[in-house]
Amino acid sequence: MPLPNHNDVPYLPDGACETEPPRSPYPLWLTLAIFLGVFGVLQWAWGEARDTWVERLVIHQATVKPAAAMVQVLTPEANAKPVAASIKAPGGGLNILNGCEGTEVMFLLIAAFAAVNLGWRRKLIGLALGLGLVFLLNQARILALFYAFRNERGLFDILHTTVLPAVLIAAVALYFYAVLHRSRLA
Repeated sequence: MPLPNHNDVPYLPDGACETEPPRSPYPLWLTLAIFLGVFGVLQWAWGEARDTWVERLVIHQATVKPAAAMVQVLTPEANAKPVAASIKAPGGGLNILNGCEGTEVMFLLIAAFAAVNLGWRRKLIGLALGLGLVFLLNQARILALFYAFRNERGLFDILHTTVLPAVLIAAVALYFYAVLHRSRLA
C-alpha cells in the first residue's frame, strides 16, 4: 500500500522521522582492532605521562583532592588532608598510586565507544556520561578503601585487589551495554 502524500512528497508513518536508522555493526575483526588499538595507545600515552605534570594533575588534583574533600564532608573529625598523592589523616590515610585513579577503566570505556558503530552524538553523550560515572564510582571506591583501611584492615586487601575493581568494571560494562541497547539518548 503506498504512503499518503502531499504534492508528491510521501508522508512518513508517525515517529519514522525521529528515529535514527539502525547501523550495522563493524566486522568483528575491525571492532577488536579499534578497541585494542585505542586502548593500547591510551595506556602507552599514560605510561609516558608517568612522573610528569599530567600524572600529578590526574592523581593529585583530580583524584586525591576531591576524595579528601568528600572525607571531610562525611567525617570532619577524621581531619583528612590531601598531600600530593595521599589522603593523610590521623589514624590512617591512603596513598593513591598510578593505577588507583581509574584511568584504565576510563580507557576501556573510551576504546569501547570508539569500537562501536554509533552516531557521533550518541557516542559523545554516552562517553561523556560514562566518564563521569567512572569518576564518581572511582571516588566511591577510594572512600570505601579509606574507611576500610582505617576501620577494618583485614577487609582492605580483598576490597582493593578484587571486589572493588570488579564492581567498577562490571558497573561500567553494564552502563555501556545500556547505552548500546537504548533506542536513543535524551
